[in-house]
Amino acid sequence: MKADIHPKYVECTVTCGCGNTFKTRSTRPELKVEICSNCHPFFTGQERFVDTAGRVEKFTKKFGGEYFKGSKKKAAKA
Repeated sequence: MKADIHPKYVECTVTCGCGNTFKTRSTRPELKVEICSNCHPFFTGQERFVDTAGRVEKFTKKFGGEYFKGSKKKAAKA
């Protein structure tokens, strides 16, 4: 290996947006992240499905809730 071409691998402090901090190793001495395993819904078990854009309400308003009921069959000619 060539000398003095690799970055230093130092102890790193990771700080999450929720306030959680932990130590690991990285080429940077400090990292700031938005979400970690303490606040991520997958790891906490508090997973919620939120319709933020109102897509379900928009769909039912557009089709009137009758979209999946199917069409009425025409009577057979006698």
